[in-house]
Amino acid sequence: MEAVAPLAAQIGLKAACEVLVVSRASFYRLRHRRAGPQALARPRRAAAQALSAQERQQVLEILNSLRFLDAAPAQIHAKLLDEGVYLCSPRTMYRILHDAQQVRERRNQLRHPAYRKPELLATGPNQVWSWDITKLRTTVKGCPYSLYVVLDIFSRYVVGWMVAQREAKPLAQLLLGEAVNRQKVQPGQLTIHADRGSTMTSKTLALLLEDLGVTGSHSRPHTSNDNPYSEAHFKTLKYGPDFPDHFGSLADARVFCRSFFGWYNTQHYHSGIAFLTPETVHYGRARQVLQQRTKVLDAAYAAHPERFRRAPKLKPPPTEAWINPPIPDSNATSSLNATQLVSQRA
Repeated sequence: MEAVAPLAAQIGLKAACEVLVVSRASFYRLRHRRAGPQALARPRRAAAQALSAQERQQVLEILNSLRFLDAAPAQIHAKLLDEGVYLCSPRTMYRILHDAQQVRERRNQLRHPAYRKPELLATGPNQVWSWDITKLRTTVKGCPYSLYVVLDIFSRYVVGWMVAQREAKPLAQLLLGEAVNRQKVQPGQLTIHADRGSTMTSKTLALLLEDLGVTGSHSRPHTSNDNPYSEAHFKTLKYGPDFPDHFGSLADARVFCRSFFGWYNTQHYHSGIAFLTPETVHYGRARQVLQQRTKVLDAAYAAHPERFRRAPKLKPPPTEAWINPPIPDSNATSSLNATQLVSQRA
């Protein structure tokens, strides 16, 4: 490519490319790449009919005036035409705003705040609760029952539930207040997490939690992963083989839920808590149960060690439960790994 340029000055570019068997398109592409687009760009010549600098400044002042501060250029253009005034086209107004770096939403409207991702840690029972409301189908289409469930995320224990004909804020206050009193929660001990439904974010409920000394927490809008424990619990409920297609009455729904939550708290071996029941973990009996299981395994291993590859060990009980655990800094992690590698080599 370098040989094309000096030869082109003598015999012409087309002939030089033919002699050296080089495509002219490749030559132009290489020259453009080396020079850069900014070096080849030509300054745009102002049209003869364009607005002068004084006229452009006048248009900008009108666009930013108190009268038109929150109006779009098309609306300003139409309103000025009704008053018998023509400044320029709406497209020219946008160009003037673009040159002044003012192309943005001009209407006066509500701007949503930046919601923070909730990060909640529980290292024991009655530290973080998660609650939500789900619908139960009935024989009447469009009239489902509302099931309120309050769940401890550390033990997965259901500390409170209620079935009602409809969703109502006073019912949620009653349920949470009774659950806090039943569990003997002390002020400053508990955080209750929920999504952003109207019942969850009501001011009356917030005042109740403040009176009880409980901290409220909410998911980000349209982010179901911020409330994973309640979502997973509702799947366990509704995907069970005994869950009916619909309920015939409110009493029917309450009887079913009473049986389900009794089984769930006392008989359900939960995979997330080392296959212990929620009641066992919630009331601090996990160690005794695991010790008894360990004795059974040790006896089986001592009787027939040839049947095991190694001595059997049980999965340890959970020590913490997170809602959105913090993501470690990748740079810090890589630096730590590099430091550990250097120390191992040394």
